[in-house]
Amino acid sequence: METKALIEAYYDAFNDNDSDAMLALLADDVVHDVNQGERRTGKAAFAEFNAKMAKCYAERLTDIAVMVGDDETRAAAEFTVNGFYIATDEGLPKAENQRYLLPAGAFFEVAEGQITRVTTYYNLENWLAQIKAGG
Repeated sequence: METKALIEAYYDAFNDNDSDAMLALLADDVVHDVNQGERRTGKAAFAEFNAKMAKCYAERLTDIAVMVGDDETRAAAEFTVNGFYIATDEGLPKAENQRYLLPAGAFFEVAEGQITRVTTYYNLENWLAQIKAGG
């Protein structure tokens, strides 16, 4: 699968809330870095993260733009996160179904038709301000 199609399939699976489909696109030793969070390595850690996210957040990504490097081993995506904070996440403000719109981006490494790294960035202060304001 070409890199652009791989990344688009990843985001299609995200928007379908299909963690298994996302996992199928990842290398077994995938590296996952989330904005201001800890690094996770491997599909099991990625699946655990997805389960926590599904419990605390209801999100859909829109305005997705995927850009791919010439050698197809790296890619980037920019998108808008349309979300609801539905269950309190540890160390964060209380969830009261607050709505948020958040610009975000991600970087990917790809090898042998699989995603080997996902690094996601967003403005945490922007998100916190929206949550504290009640969405």
